[in-house]
Amino acid sequence: MISTLLKIKTNNVFIQLFRYTFVGGIAFLGDFGTLFLLTEYFKIYYLTSAAFAFLVGIIINYVLSISWVFHEHKIDAQWVEFLIYGFIGIVGLGLNEFFIWFFTEKLHLYYLLSKIVSTGFVYFWNFFVRKFTLFC
Repeated sequence: MISTLLKIKTNNVFIQLFRYTFVGGIAFLGDFGTLFLLTEYFKIYYLTSAAFAFLVGIIINYVLSISWVFHEHKIDAQWVEFLIYGFIGIVGLGLNEFFIWFFTEKLHLYYLLSKIVSTGFVYFWNFFVRKFTLFC
């Protein structure tokens, strides 16, 4: 069972979602850490920091996803795949920015808490759109 979840190449959507959760967690740490560092230490406006941090998360997510989560690709040219992956991420970035802004400015949540809430929404968007657009 552990071998199936962690090692064997698979197209099973539930196993891929399980793996993507770990990949997403690692990418989130890169994203969240960058957001915190840029906002708190470099005093960059939180929405600007969130955009840069999100891009860090996309790169981490792509590298780990193609090496561990998704093994069969619908597109042969990796640069085209990365561009589409990135475009899906840009839509996710728009959603991320909207949710962070909404929860921070309208509901008066702390910006890092807003980021956590936003991550839940964007996580499902990214997985399912990437899974069914780019990977088998």
